[in-house]
Amino acid sequence: MNEELTVSALYTLDETIAKDLFDGVTYPWEVLPKIGDFILALGKTLPEDVYEQTAEDVWIARSANVFSSAYIKGPAIIGENAEVRQCAFIRGNAIVGEGAVVGNSTELKNVILFNKVQVPHYNYVGDSILGYKAHMGAGSITSNVKSDKKLVIVKGPDENIETGLKKFGAMLGDEVEVGCGSILNPGSVIGKQTNIYPLSSVRGYVPGGSIYKKQGEVVEKV
Repeated sequence: MNEELTVSALYTLDETIAKDLFDGVTYPWEVLPKIGDFILALGKTLPEDVYEQTAEDVWIARSANVFSSAYIKGPAIIGENAEVRQCAFIRGNAIVGEGAVVGNSTELKNVILFNKVQVPHYNYVGDSILGYKAHMGAGSITSNVKSDKKLVIVKGPDENIETGLKKFGAMLGDEVEVGCGSILNPGSVIGKQTNIYPLSSVRGYVPGGSIYKKQGEVVEKV
């Protein structure tokens, strides 16, 4: 087992309303096919004094700030004090955590954004999980389908792992910083508190507590 790639190594589960989804799960991408059904079940249990069901299978916290031009398709949950800005496009199967920011023209699909995640400027995040306080710089995206359309394989530090998934973007650990204009290729896993240089093309696993300058040049933070 690649310990560095596990749920416990990457995420603080107390920082997401989706905590129970990870019960009994080893690797975080295992929950990607289950996000939609989980939202449908959880949404029905949310307290009405805190959340309002604004459309079919869409629950939005009353304290959230959702711009009128944002589009939200269910199943979706928008957490307390979150902000969904103008022209955001949420295509379903999306959990936006407490205090998270979904920005102008950002597109989400089949994702979990932990609390205080920021994807504020022209981002695409699909089939991905972003940990507590993770931030994607302007124009950075998760690429979630291989060009040859084959199933995604995660290239771990110890061994490669077959995921059985055709669509798999990136797993970002807590407090990851992704530089502007970067592409996280299918099956990317970024360890906690790592920084990705702007305009990077990332593949495979990047260790936590490091700085990714380019492929083959990853240094430990001092």
